Amino acid sequence: GAFFALSCAEPLFPAMYKLRSRVFSVSLLLSSNSVAQGYSLGGSLPHRFSRGVALRGGASPRAAAAGAQEAATAVPLTSASLAASDAAASDWTGDMMVVPVWEAKEGESIALGAEAAALDAALSGAVADLIADSEFKGKAGSSAVVSLPRGGNVRKVAVVGMGLSTDFKISGARKFGATLATLATEQKPKQAAALLPTGPALAADTQQAAFEAAMLGLSPDTRYKSDADSDENKPPPLQALALLGADAGALARARSFSAGVLLTRGLVASPANYATPTSLAACAKEIADRFEGMTLTVLERAECEARGMGAYLGVSQGAVEPPKFIHLCLSAPGGGKPAKKIAYVGKGLTFDSGGYNIKAGAGSMIEKMKFDMGGAGAVLGAARTLAEVRPAGVEVHFIVASCENMVSAEAMRPGDILTASNKKTIEVLNTDAEGRLTLADALVYAEALGEVDTIVDVATLTGACIVALGPDYAGMWSSDEALSKALLDAAASHGELLWQMPLAPEYREQINSKIADLANLGAPGGGGSITAALFLNEFVKESAWAHLDIAGPVWNDKAGGATGYGVRTLAAYAEAVAA
Repeated sequence: GAFFALSCAEPLFPAMYKLRSRVFSVSLLLSSNSVAQGYSLGGSLPHRFSRGVALRGGASPRAAAAGAQEAATAVPLTSASLAASDAAASDWTGDMMVVPVWEAKEGESIALGAEAAALDAALSGAVADLIADSEFKGKAGSSAVVSLPRGGNVRKVAVVGMGLSTDFKISGARKFGATLATLATEQKPKQAAALLPTGPALAADTQQAAFEAAMLGLSPDTRYKSDADSDENKPPPLQALALLGADAGALARARSFSAGVLLTRGLVASPANYATPTSLAACAKEIADRFEGMTLTVLERAECEARGMGAYLGVSQGAVEPPKFIHLCLSAPGGGKPAKKIAYVGKGLTFDSGGYNIKAGAGSMIEKMKFDMGGAGAVLGAARTLAEVRPAGVEVHFIVASCENMVSAEAMRPGDILTASNKKTIEVLNTDAEGRLTLADALVYAEALGEVDTIVDVATLTGACIVALGPDYAGMWSSDEALSKALLDAAASHGELLWQMPLAPEYREQINSKIADLANLGAPGGGGSITAALFLNEFVKESAWAHLDIAGPVWNDKAGGATGYGVRTLAAYAEAVAA
């Protein structure tokens, strides 16, 4: 009786069953205010005849597939208009004016720039009074607001602290932009304006960082809320933010970079029953369809088998969801042979259970393993940004070997030996060291494109990297010093924290196997992020290569979850190569 009672759930002894049910894969359509899901036929579903498919988004597998759009995965960009303006602050009319002020050095008083002083005079000293009455010091990210008498041009005036000008950097610019978004949320203006700092003024790249932060702060993720228009969930009522004295080019670039970051945040934050390998492929298709010069190839399971991608397919073989090997290519503007050819490879595990070495117990973070495709998210976000800014003279490839790592009768087992597409054999010592297996075949594929100058892989690869560097820094390993420096410069120029780590030859023997060419795990005792990088290095022969482990900065609970880390660094590196 107990056996038959279980017939509506997973088989008690799944290895006894060799049944194969109808095959299906999942695609999805999410709008900014609603969630819908459809399914399309294709792929393999072994002995899953009784699995509760309705749990995957609540839709029938026979529902007609919907045409996926970029909004299916991206957090929608704010509908508020952010525009550069040459208007004088003293002449502007609206709900709230924001005045940035530099922190005064010890023993000195806050000094207003010429535009801010003219505004203060037009407001009968309201700005100076606010600074004095609130004992405002100008600390970075601080703010104070006062309502003004009716009948004037402005209903409220706010001051925002910029910190000491001598200490100011990209992180300070982001804090300024984030504070603008916070004021818009808390004070609820419909029409707002902000002066840009003077004495010193902000350079174009610093302005871009501030504008990005403002746009991101004004773009909440309410895709999975049933009532996105409630007071708790709805975005700020801001309709327009005039940026007085802003560089229009910096603002346009900020919009392109923000769109890429929001795409990445949306992918990484989406739960695994929505962000499947199929939906990542649909996201890539939307990018390819939308932007000139972008083409897409998606390899299905059979095509991956034909290419000998045994390491990647070994990881995916236990999952219901079919694998999708995604390859976007952005050609150089104008056609012809590009001066440089770059490949970005992103780890695309849309859910990682750990496999038979299952993630269990406190600290396993299994409930957050939707973010194990953070590398893929960063690569697709960078594709979105670069497709719009379109750097000259460079061809960029965006590669994602996407799948799930699940437990089933057909899942890979500890001790299995897999053969990668470069014919190297790999002993699986731990099924939870799966990301490097998928990346192995992706790296071989990337280099086989031919004449690839640089390959950069991005992955939430190891907890060991978080132990080494903490939650805010990504680690970088590279076979090429020039590439290392260029990536560090790209990251620094956009305020993403990146630290170079050693590709230590002394640890190479740890990934030897007695019965195969390689083992997918190093020896116990530390250095796990280094041995993971050494493993990946085995699958790149000639191209300059770097590995970015973003396990720490991909997610920040205090900052709202998915961060979009990596988009800016990858986009900036491609632009630097093109320069």
